Amino acid sequence: MQTVDEIRKVAPALEKYAQGSVTDLWKRPGLSPRDRSIVTISALIARNQTTEMPYYMNLALANGVKPREISEIITHLAFYSGWANAISAVAVAKDAFTLRKIGANQLPPASPTPLPLDNDAEAKRSTGVRENFGSVAPGIVDYTTDVLFRDVWLRPDLAPRDRSLVTVSALIAAGQVAQITYHLNRAMDNGLTKEQAGEVVTHLAFYAGWPNAFSALPVVKDVFEKRAK
Repeated sequence: MQTVDEIRKVAPALEKYAQGSVTDLWKRPGLSPRDRSIVTISALIARNQTTEMPYYMNLALANGVKPREISEIITHLAFYSGWANAISAVAVAKDAFTLRKIGANQLPPASPTPLPLDNDAEAKRSTGVRENFGSVAPGIVDYTTDVLFRDVWLRPDLAPRDRSLVTVSALIAAGQVAQITYHLNRAMDNGLTKEQAGEVVTHLAFYAGWPNAFSALPVVKDVFEKRAK
């Protein structure tokens, strides 16, 4: 990460905003510093922006994100942002973990006892996906059910609410608007509040750009309105 002096030598106005608006952003009450760290590292992984990752990985640990949670965020985003992005994040996290002497006993097991499955909700989701896309790409339909929703989403070392927070953040950061409706509803079902969801978009305006945030806003607004009915 560039120092304040290094930024000032190239872009004094950028340094002004970094010291002002971005600093103030992290103090807004709508999201805890821990949640903001989760949102930020999710966005960086989704966009494969490794230059800033060391600083924000260490900040996340300082803000109370556990090593096992960072491990799970990286694993989760292999599926939502791509394998290569996750491997790039592993290289950064490895150095942060080494610096803090974080060992294997602080990381999640490869095959933990899964969380309980909501059979009715999963049956509805899987049936809908299979009916829509089973004749187009049966392989991805099978992986979506067997690997993603019956395995990855049930891993216990990242709470369902936080796993949803990671997913929504990554989708907004990557401009994947079409997927936001389902996952924002899932996030709110998992405990993310309307205020927190709004702050996620606000936070990501700085870390993923205004166009990605504003592209997400109509979808987020629609979810809020339909849930209020």
